[in-house]
Amino acid sequence: MPSHVLTPADYGWDAERERSFALSRADGLVPGRVVGAEPGLCDVVAETGPVRAAVVPSSGTGDRLTPCTGDWVAVRPATAAASLTIVEVLERRTAVIRSTSSRTSHAQVLAANVDTVAVAVSLADPLKNGRIERMLALAWESGATPVVVLTKADRCADPVSAAATEVAEVAPGVEVLVTSAATGEGMDVLAAVLSGTVVLPGPSGAGKSTLGNRLLGEDLLATGAVCGSDGKGRHTTAWRELLPLPHSGLLLDTPVLPGVGLHDADEGLDQTFAEITELARDCRFADCAHAGQPGCAVLSAVEDGHLTRRRLDSYHRLQRENTYAASRANARLRAESERPKKHGARLRRTLKQSPHFKA
Repeated sequence: MPSHVLTPADYGWDAERERSFALSRADGLVPGRVVGAEPGLCDVVAETGPVRAAVVPSSGTGDRLTPCTGDWVAVRPATAAASLTIVEVLERRTAVIRSTSSRTSHAQVLAANVDTVAVAVSLADPLKNGRIERMLALAWESGATPVVVLTKADRCADPVSAAATEVAEVAPGVEVLVTSAATGEGMDVLAAVLSGTVVLPGPSGAGKSTLGNRLLGEDLLATGAVCGSDGKGRHTTAWRELLPLPHSGLLLDTPVLPGVGLHDADEGLDQTFAEITELARDCRFADCAHAGQPGCAVLSAVEDGHLTRRRLDSYHRLQRENTYAASRANARLRAESERPKKHGARLRRTLKQSPHFKA
């Protein structure tokens, strides 16, 4: 780990961000990157080093106004009258976003300003291609570069090459790497591929923390034994934190999530199912749903064996989920826009009922 005092430059602050920050700096603010966040407070790396900053309550709503690990923020230095505070979240270049586990219309930002999303998949367990496709849709939608990291190669019951080939077939355009944190297999290649700020999403027991410690060069992330009854690891990461890697880049460690729903992931789905997107261009109808319409090139590909039925079913399932999430979000926005009108109408009715009201 670096021996010098860490500053925003160590966390990716660049000339472009400095230029866009000119007005804020003239207003007495300084930049910083959030390396850990909790309600109302954030750990921030500022120009003077790591600091603890309060978050100014906002009258707005939504995660865009709430600092998340990985965010760049504008910080107002402490004075005799006020403590050090975060007053603004700077524009996010990328963001990994999911629907909340409650399946409401709200979204949750899991990580901000990420360059590489390394989806961890354990080779010690049976592959779940649908889960991989879901995670890749989120990764592509974020704007970052997705990579699939196959972990625990030393515990793979089947030939590793066969597993890697199977995953590559459901991850078009994505680099698939085979690794083992226990033996060191593939770790040099992985370290060379990862760049910038890296986030390691994946299910419980995928070996994310062990893999992260191997990349960090020391045991900074808590790990736990895998439960023998169900093959799942204990949830050892309880919060998100951003840590510098030894050579270059940053690792954003995240807790295991109870559910990862899609949120406004149209482009992510198009990238994840690139071959279906490509085939759809030859369908007879531009709005073909690939569910029995005549002249459907996608269904023809299923019939002649060029596309698996499982792959198409997964595409349809994730599309339905994404469409449902979008409809819920639109309904909520409509309700919020109507709220002031309803409040005004209610106030007018109350005034009319007043004995002092004059028409």
